Amino acid sequence: MAQCDWYKGVPKLNPKEVSLRVKSGVLSVDDVLDGEQVDGQGQSELSISSSSLTQLNDLLSRVTYTSTIYRVKTKDLVLFSFENHEAIFPILIRRPSVPVLYDPGKDINSQVTIITKTFLRYKELNVLIQSIRKFYPNIKIIVADDSLKPEPVSGNNIEHYIMPPAQGWFAGRNLALSQVRTKYFLWVDDDFLFLKETRIESFVEIMEAIPELDVLGGEVSGEQFHFILEYDEGDEEEGGCLKRIKGGFHQPLSGYNECFLVDGVVNYFLARTEAVRRIGFDPFLKRVGHTEFFIDALGKLLVASCKGLSIGHQTHQAQNEYDLYRTQGKLEEKRKLAHHFFKNYLNYIKY
Repeated sequence: MAQCDWYKGVPKLNPKEVSLRVKSGVLSVDDVLDGEQVDGQGQSELSISSSSLTQLNDLLSRVTYTSTIYRVKTKDLVLFSFENHEAIFPILIRRPSVPVLYDPGKDINSQVTIITKTFLRYKELNVLIQSIRKFYPNIKIIVADDSLKPEPVSGNNIEHYIMPPAQGWFAGRNLALSQVRTKYFLWVDDDFLFLKETRIESFVEIMEAIPELDVLGGEVSGEQFHFILEYDEGDEEEGGCLKRIKGGFHQPLSGYNECFLVDGVVNYFLARTEAVRRIGFDPFLKRVGHTEFFIDALGKLLVASCKGLSIGHQTHQAQNEYDLYRTQGKLEEKRKLAHHFFKNYLNYIKY
């Protein structure tokens, strides 16, 4: 009597196979069970097969990537192949960083430090400090001073740092910023004037509501100066092109009237201390520097400008010695442009 083959005529399911390949790491499938078809565990090329698409997807969900090259920040490309289909997707590799937290405190004094840079303008600086104390009696003020003959700056909760003479605008900003111990700092020029409309709390309210925001500018004497930067990387041989568009903006800041996302703001802004420290201020720029900080921050900081966050400006008084240092000559302007063409690898720049 012939033996019955109960399975005769039942078609076998063709196994489905997926292959994955990387360059700078190894691939594995976690918790592989007996009977699951996985070849190349712990290698740069992994093959997974199954007659069940459900099982195949389950195996793929357990694939892990381990980098074999130590880098703080790098990436790899995965080549995915299935039947006649191929796809390439990136893997970003990041070394976890330790968070930096600030005690929020109970009032504005524990959230914000006011910083400024001064040079040969003690009269204006003292007027600024008096106006600050009228509205904020206890907030910390940090002054970086590279005057030729430093004079004392006294007052409650003021830190006065003396620099070597005439080190310049951005070197002073770096020094002042290095001493900030609060979550935010407010940058002001030494000839500004606090008004009743100068409410630091309004800055903080917006920054706290939008954690992604790094820099928030206001307006000085009614002028809401802001700009965007158009940047074309160009090619490797000639470098890129950079253009500043005054008054431009990317889009309105959602939820806040007359606030816009931009690339640069006026010299009166609140900023997250840690975010700006990561960018810093180029100490090469001694006499004139503003847009340059925002060029360095392009693509790294989220910047906005708001109308109504106001501060005043003292009346300018001519000072021959100060003006001699403050005014940028043609030679310095030429050096500054040459510095940016090299540093930022530019072929063209327009302010």
